Amino acid sequence: MTPTATAGAATPATPPTAPASTGGSVPALGGLPYVPSPRDVPTGDARQLTRVFFERLRSLEEGTRAYQYVRNTLIEMNISLVHFAARPFRDRPGGPENEDVVQVGIIGLIKAIDRYDPDRNTQFATLAVPYITGEIKRHFRDTTWSVRVPRRLQELRVELAKATEELTSVSEHAPTPAELAAHLGLTEDEVRQGLVAANGYSTQSLDAPQQPTAGGAQAPAAGPAGRSLAETLGDTDPALEAVEDRHALAPLLADLDERSTRILQLRFGQELTQAEIGAELGLSQMQVSRLLSRTLGTLRAELLHD
Repeated sequence: MTPTATAGAATPATPPTAPASTGGSVPALGGLPYVPSPRDVPTGDARQLTRVFFERLRSLEEGTRAYQYVRNTLIEMNISLVHFAARPFRDRPGGPENEDVVQVGIIGLIKAIDRYDPDRNTQFATLAVPYITGEIKRHFRDTTWSVRVPRRLQELRVELAKATEELTSVSEHAPTPAELAAHLGLTEDEVRQGLVAANGYSTQSLDAPQQPTAGGAQAPAAGPAGRSLAETLGDTDPALEAVEDRHALAPLLADLDERSTRILQLRFGQELTQAEIGAELGLSQMQVSRLLSRTLGTLRAELLHD
């Protein structure tokens, strides 16, 4: 199979040769050392071999088996540059241990290989590391923000973080938007916009426990578990709906005669049956039913009228 350069690790094939007796169409790679395991080449040797392979690469026609072998071998020999460039990102989510970051770094390495010019007499690593780092940064910029914000605000977040650290070390207090603006040569509105946009870098679930604070200080980790935001939000209390009705009903109840008031107390306060109320007041169950219906009807009509 013809080896191809991809974002992943390429496996170098045996250098193609074209013996004169066979009349092969692939150019011979005489004088070019064969590297059976490019990833295992020591750094010092890889630097020298990289120069040799680049000299041969520019003499080959792109798309040929010989070209692909030399290019893939260069990728394999310089994979260590990807791991080196990824080290500063080890504390970020999806750092160097994340295979995606390595794959992204290899894309930057391939771009550097395609753009390197040996005639400039510079070390390949001088060009490759910025390409790899830039590709990794672009990966974090485009994939790690929870909320997409314009690129200028993403870059402003980094500047604000650096400025905040510098000013805090000098003044020993968190800088104000005005101080940040003066330090960065921006307007206060631009600083505030950047601070708001920075909140979109990471988000937190509404169900995540909120750590209780005391005087603005973070509570100790060993303290009681906080409640989620949803648990701290109020909800509609069904009893509140009856407050207005009770308030309107109070003066109407005060105007009732003593017997009607007593019947309502026994029926709805003590929850007695109509027969029990009749026995209590010396009335028949039928009389209690009529009095109760008439009283409730009167109250309902006056409430609706008001």
